[in-house]
Amino acid sequence: LSNGIGQQVLAVFAALIFTYLYASLEPLRLWTLPSDSWVTWVVALLLTDLIYYIFHRASHRVNFIWATHVVHHSSEEYNLSVALRQSWLQGFFSSLFYLPLALLGFPFLVVAASGGIITVLQFWFHTRTIKRMGFLESFLNTPSHHRVHHGRNPKYLDKNYAGVLIIWDRMFGTFMPEQEEPVYGIVKPLNSWKVWHAN
Repeated sequence: LSNGIGQQVLAVFAALIFTYLYASLEPLRLWTLPSDSWVTWVVALLLTDLIYYIFHRASHRVNFIWATHVVHHSSEEYNLSVALRQSWLQGFFSSLFYLPLALLGFPFLVVAASGGIITVLQFWFHTRTIKRMGFLESFLNTPSHHRVHHGRNPKYLDKNYAGVLIIWDRMFGTFMPEQEEPVYGIVKPLNSWKVWHAN
């Protein structure tokens, strides 16, 4: 909870910086997409989810970004509270990945709302209670898919980066179905309850 509270406080500043940078890029946009069109919203949600996949994959592969994302993975438990275990600094880096949407003409409020929707939809699959979800597993990220992502088992490392749609992992070769329940946490455990140390 301390990680989550700190992240929410600093998220205000990250959001202000993102808003400023996005507004600075809007005059350079290629075209202007209407915010009252359902097509704009659907495409924005798809692109936001794809960009989340790209950011999330980068945050596991690029050490500098991993240093901000590792907080979320350092829990050796797996329950809904893990969704709140967020880095204090990650928002300053993750928001940069969404700036190209300004150049593509997506209105700021559409992008901000899409990001919020994608984030909220990721909360529920941090659970061990829900086992499998049938045909939904073929296109949605689910608790089973995300448990794999949080596993430190060698075969589960760097798999299932999806936000909402697991199709990105299937398309880009990073998908792994859950075979047995993972061992949760990071390869080198944190071994501390200190929030400063975690961050």
